[in-house]
Amino acid sequence: MRNKDFELLAPAGNLEILKGVIESGADAVYVGGSMFGARAYANNFTEEELLEAIDFAHLRGVKVYLTVNTLIKNSEFSKLYDYLLVYYKRGLDAVIVQDIGVVKAIHEYFPSMEIHTSTQMTVTGADGVRFLSQFGVTRVVMAREVSLAEMKRIHEETGMELEAFVHGALCYSYSGQCLFSSILGGRSGNRGRCAQPCRLPYTVEGKKDEYILSLKDMCGIKVLDKLHDAGVYSLKIEGRMKQLEYACGVVKYYRSYIDSMKPVTDADYDRIKALGNRCGFTDRYYFDHNGSDMVTYVKPNFVSNAAEPSPEKRKLSIEGELVLREGEPGSLTVKRGDVTYKASIEPVSAALKAPLDKKAAIDRINKTGDTDFEFSHIKAQIGENVFVPNGALNKLRRDAISGLCDELLKKYYRNDARYTDMSRLTALPEHVVKSDAVHDEAINDYTTICSCMTRAQLDTLIGYECFDVFYLDFDMYDRKTLIQQFADDVKCLTKRNKKVYLMLPTIFRADSSDYFVSIAKELDKVSFEGFVVKNYEELYLTENLFTGKKVILDHNMYTFNDVSKSAFFEHGVSGDTVPLELNSREIMHRNNIGSQMIVYGYYPLMTTANCVHKNTKGCDKKQKLIYLKDRYNKSFAVCNNCKECYNTIYNSLPTMLTKNISKLKEAGIRSFRYSFTIETPKQIKAVMDDKVAEYTNGHYKRGVE
Repeated sequence: MRNKDFELLAPAGNLEILKGVIESGADAVYVGGSMFGARAYANNFTEEELLEAIDFAHLRGVKVYLTVNTLIKNSEFSKLYDYLLVYYKRGLDAVIVQDIGVVKAIHEYFPSMEIHTSTQMTVTGADGVRFLSQFGVTRVVMAREVSLAEMKRIHEETGMELEAFVHGALCYSYSGQCLFSSILGGRSGNRGRCAQPCRLPYTVEGKKDEYILSLKDMCGIKVLDKLHDAGVYSLKIEGRMKQLEYACGVVKYYRSYIDSMKPVTDADYDRIKALGNRCGFTDRYYFDHNGSDMVTYVKPNFVSNAAEPSPEKRKLSIEGELVLREGEPGSLTVKRGDVTYKASIEPVSAALKAPLDKKAAIDRINKTGDTDFEFSHIKAQIGENVFVPNGALNKLRRDAISGLCDELLKKYYRNDARYTDMSRLTALPEHVVKSDAVHDEAINDYTTICSCMTRAQLDTLIGYECFDVFYLDFDMYDRKTLIQQFADDVKCLTKRNKKVYLMLPTIFRADSSDYFVSIAKELDKVSFEGFVVKNYEELYLTENLFTGKKVILDHNMYTFNDVSKSAFFEHGVSGDTVPLELNSREIMHRNNIGSQMIVYGYYPLMTTANCVHKNTKGCDKKQKLIYLKDRYNKSFAVCNNCKECYNTIYNSLPTMLTKNISKLKEAGIRSFRYSFTIETPKQIKAVMDDKVAEYTNGHYKRGVE
């Protein structure tokens, strides 16, 4: 008897593996199709294969989820409806989605299909879940870094169905917050093309060839009871690029222990490890924020020392009743569960020579060949002097089984898709469009913004009259004195006719959220313009706790396409930041009303729960920069945000696009931002004097595939 408190969700990189993991005990399977999936280099399913996969799974009571978990460009969005329509009609159970615009479109296009938000959305709290539930989301895949205690709280507060990773590879970065592969090599993790620079060696604090960004594989089979207590429903195994033996073997062991809920034996744990691992297993994220024992430190080869036998294909049991009487149409009625189908042939003739043998007729009907079915029992009512050719019996069997198959699958088929015109999906709220029209009447109505992360940076930047708006980072302030310090800074800047926004943290987990809620009433009394938000938790909170404050999306709240932008603006957002991975042509062809562009700054390559400082020198809760050096001798600054407990790894060179401002103005962008993060006052002066010796154009020219 299967444990219905859990769904065991398995990966499948091809049709053979899909059938294998289903035979091994998966309750659901996730796959990638020919477009929009986060494993662009996998052997993804063709349309024909995916349709076969959906039918194969549904006949066995198994669900199929399709990954549509990449960010989609404007030029691609029109393909989404036709791509999904054929699968929707066939009964695809759910899509796994990263892009909020795709969430919005699928909710409009395909009303009876479930939407699961990908771990790429970096959901870490109940407020993020609350925001996404407004878009018809039915399941949220937790960020891998979220603890069991946090999951329990999220489930209890929202009632949302939660999915958590239980086995397989761990990214070092919060998923969806990684541009490392993208910036260094043009292969974007947000587009399914990650080159895994985290698995390479780096020199850290003089120690060469340390694999400091490489995490061990996750294995949660020892804590299934705790996952259950946390309210997790779906247990996700990673590995759409893994081999058949690995996928089937892992599923087999999890199936056994999910159903028994017994403690895992040491022998079975070793067998699971032998199926494949990177320097051992870890389950630390379930219990701790980070930890050095999660890191491989040595070359993280995926080692497999055992091959589980592939499961045999098990046919579906059916019952049959064969009726052959002289002068009456011959019939075969087949039944599975409460579903029946009756097939018929021409009226049966009298035998001219030897009458039909009953046993031979049953044997003929029993030859189900390579179909999905086999007879457990066949009743036969055959007249004494009748004859039916073998070809007619074969046809009767084929028609009956085909008809039963159609009847069994019919309940999954849909015909309620509704196409929505793109202009409706991309429409911005009327007040936003009107506001932009007013700006059009102004001459040289452009805004220059600076964001800063330290007091020293603010003290330097305040002397530059060119900045109209200041984004002051949440991390600049001590929690005990934030209200007063921030209010003083706002007063100082507004006296100089500057507008001020509070820039919130990249990651906003339970502790940060609780603190923010506790100060909301006092913070709302400060006369600042609004917030710059970087995650769904902050977006929900700022909209619901503050009145009259504007909300600006930072670059990692991705508005890769105009549908995404529309979805955010419909929920009260005042402005967005152009995503860092779009090139000049793509920027030119997006709706830039209310958009700002970062024209200077060290791009964040990773935001991580694990701490390079802690894992190399120990945790002293002191913020400082540590540098990673790669095999090309490039140095990457790592800043530890101790107050909110995350790391940011920055690019080795700043991006400088100030020479392109006139072109960006042609694209309709009116706000330009200088993003200061790790710069000293001296380096800020060099930027403002246009004396930066080395810099990069980022993705402005090349973009990502």
